[in-house]
Amino acid sequence: MTAPTVLVVAKAPVRGLAKTRIAATVGDEAAAHVAAAALLDTLATAVAVGWPVVVAMTGDLSKAVRGDEIRAALQPLRVIPQRGDGLGERLAHSHADAGGPGGVVQVGMDTPQLLVSDYLDAGRTVELGSIVLGPAEDGGWWLLGLPDPSRAEVLSQVAMSQDDTATLTEQALGGDVVRLRTVRDMDTWDDAVEIARLIPISQLADAVAAQQTADA
Repeated sequence: MTAPTVLVVAKAPVRGLAKTRIAATVGDEAAAHVAAAALLDTLATAVAVGWPVVVAMTGDLSKAVRGDEIRAALQPLRVIPQRGDGLGERLAHSHADAGGPGGVVQVGMDTPQLLVSDYLDAGRTVELGSIVLGPAEDGGWWLLGLPDPSRAEVLSQVAMSQDDTATLTEQALGGDVVRLRTVRDMDTWDDAVEIARLIPISQLADAVAAQQTADA
C-alpha cells in the first residue's frame, strides 16, 4: 500500500501573534518560544515516521522566534501556503493541496507529545480505507486522517475551536469515523507545563523550563 502523506498545519511563532492564551500568562516572548519549540518537536516526530511530509504554513518566518531553525527544519520538506478565510476552510484547502495517493494524516503544532506510533496507528487506519480522528480533551481534535483528501471539503462548514468540534467534525464526515486516544493539546500555559512534563527530553520541555527559571 502507498503510505499516507503527513500534513502539518503550522503558524510562524511571531511575538504577539503566537499562542496568545499562553502569552496572557507568561508574555509574548515566552509564548513565541513555546510555540517555536512545539513546532520543531512536531516536525521532528513527523519526519521520523518516514512518510512524505507536507507543511501548510501561515505567517512570516522572517519575524518568527527561532525562524532560522524552523526554516532549516522545513528545507527538506514540501511547504505550501495556507489559503482560505477561516480555519476550517484553510484546513480543507491544505488537505486538497497536500493530498497524495495514500491519503492524508493531518496534525497541528499543539500536540508535540505525539509519538511515532500515533501516526502509524492513524496511517494503518487510513490505508484500510477508514477515516480516523484523534479527539482532544477540550472537545476538539488533534489528528484527522482521510483516505480521500477531498473529503476535507466539509471542514469549511464545521465550527472550529469549540467544545463539540470533534463531534461536529465526525457528523460532517458521515459519522463512520475511527477514534484514536484522547490527548491534551496546548492552548494555555498550564497545558504547556503538563505536556512538557510528558516529554522531558524535548524542545518544548527546554522552553518551559527556561521560562520557569526566569519566573523563579
